[in-house]
Amino acid sequence: MILVLTAGFGDGHNSAATATAEALRRLCPGEEVRVCDLVSEVLPRLAGVLKGLYQQAITHAPAAWRLVYRLLEHSELDPDRSPWLVPLVHGLQDRLTTDSPRLVISTYPLHAALLEVLRRQGRPLPPLVTVITDSISVHRIWTREPSDLFCVADEETRAVVAAQGVPEESIRVTGFPVSLRFAEPVAGTAPGPDRLLYLPSTPARHVAGTLCALTPLMREGLHVTLPVGKHRSRLHHVLRRFIDAWPEAPLEVLGWTDRMPELLRSHDVVVCKAGGAILHEVLAARIPAVIDYVVPGQEEGNAEMLLSRDSALRSHTPAETAAAVRRILADHHRLGTSMREGMAAISVPDAALRTARAALELARG
Repeated sequence: MILVLTAGFGDGHNSAATATAEALRRLCPGEEVRVCDLVSEVLPRLAGVLKGLYQQAITHAPAAWRLVYRLLEHSELDPDRSPWLVPLVHGLQDRLTTDSPRLVISTYPLHAALLEVLRRQGRPLPPLVTVITDSISVHRIWTREPSDLFCVADEETRAVVAAQGVPEESIRVTGFPVSLRFAEPVAGTAPGPDRLLYLPSTPARHVAGTLCALTPLMREGLHVTLPVGKHRSRLHHVLRRFIDAWPEAPLEVLGWTDRMPELLRSHDVVVCKAGGAILHEVLAARIPAVIDYVVPGQEEGNAEMLLSRDSALRSHTPAETAAAVRRILADHHRLGTSMREGMAAISVPDAALRTARAALELARG
């Protein structure tokens, strides 16, 4: 049995865990692979509050989040000093006793600290693989506690992790685990209008401004697909006003969807934030991106990964977003084609399989 631990603070941790579990099941048919959000399982009410606060902070109070992010550099995940961690230590011990996994994979840094507590207590533990879900700007909390193997997205991140004191032999570049559907052949698509995938993560007023700024492009034939997912309620009035004002707008609003691989590979450009999961999915799909928001600290390295390779454009205002989209699509997608070609060398659509193989090699000794 293999245990994959995650936490729902941001989408990247869950995406990496789900994709890695998917790859493990493909490589080890018949073996049970279980994904567990330990915080939600052990402390469901606290988890709900913390996740809500985290989402509010990164969306509406980025300066406050930057401060918290920096303060965490000097914090210690020690149950003796943080009593709320004690139930998590007990919960993890119960999970290990019940499941008896031969391997633990974690996509969230908290779990290494919890396992270290159990190790100091003299409890026998399976090997631990930590999948770091950020690129380049790696918070020290990821490497403060030991792990038998650290899987990272790229060579730049390997260098950062090594500089934080992790032995070179304990670091493996595997890419960021994305859905295995990104590695499947792409079906041919019939010629049609230019298509923009807009993944809204900014405050509602900014989303409204972006739709307004995109309107001239839409009147010229641009089709916009807008999956709202968990943002449905906060964006309801924005979208309602836009659609009421222009009922025939070439705008398709989707709710929650598991079709992200298909959507990314069937559109010409995407507007999104600099989350670890989405930007590596962008890379896997090789779709030109406009990054309209970067969470301070944790996402800065993710943005740098694409921007430094001329594989994305950065915007700060709705007008800049629309102008960037126009640049990518202009002259028969001249810039967009160049960006796709630049992504080819760093795109790792089979990263989940690479991560799973590295973990299994460790488990076999």
